[in-house]
Amino acid sequence: MLNDRSQPPLEIVVFPMLSDNYGFLLHDPASGDTAVVDPAEAEVTLAACSVHGWRLTHILNTHHHGDHVGGNLALKAKTNCTIIGPAYDRDRIPGIDVAVDEASGADFGGRHAQVFFVPGHTRGHIAYWFAADKALFCGDTLFSLGCGRLFEGTPQQMWSSLLKLRALPDDTRVYCAHEYTQSNARFALAAEPENAALRSQAEKVAKARSAGAFTIPSDIGTEKACNPFLRADQSDLRRRFGSVDASDADVLGAIRAAKDRF
Repeated sequence: MLNDRSQPPLEIVVFPMLSDNYGFLLHDPASGDTAVVDPAEAEVTLAACSVHGWRLTHILNTHHHGDHVGGNLALKAKTNCTIIGPAYDRDRIPGIDVAVDEASGADFGGRHAQVFFVPGHTRGHIAYWFAADKALFCGDTLFSLGCGRLFEGTPQQMWSSLLKLRALPDDTRVYCAHEYTQSNARFALAAEPENAALRSQAEKVAKARSAGAFTIPSDIGTEKACNPFLRADQSDLRRRFGSVDASDADVLGAIRAAKDRF
């Protein structure tokens, strides 16, 4: 089903779970359908729905980690919601009903999300892009000013995954799954201290966190200008983390290894 641009926009609510996770409620006003992306906790998710008077109808999972699927079965038992998740990793998604991939995309609330296969953090990770709503739900592949650890993938896989997301329009809102932005900013400044856009963004992030505000969503334009993991092909980062013969993926791997030690 194609997005109808005459539809009212998705209502998107960000809510915290666990120590630093975010869940996202997506509410379609026309159909009344409500999805949650990567619910770590069932009761917190239901409470967030209750605040808005919404009934949970769908779960959208990006990958199998417990802090992204921990609420699946309890939510399914209480709401009979439909669980959508990656076909590439369906055996590790609790309660999955609909397995999606890049060819199928994902349908929810009369809308169609493009699905990106973005391995690196895990071998079966996906992201959902609602183009008409300018909203990307990317799990742990792309963070604001960072990217996920390479638990099950290679630098080449992660670089290819990040390039897919980097190619999206600059005004695409980036809904990543953790509040890591301030710590990511500290590493990014160490990696690329001469980046004026990054310094300005780091100041904004620090002010937001001091006020207790979320730093999510970010947007693709900001990440392209400031996120070292999206900038592994830039000359300053190549000089610092690579060599004359290094591939962009090798540079990305070196940046990720440095972040792991930071």
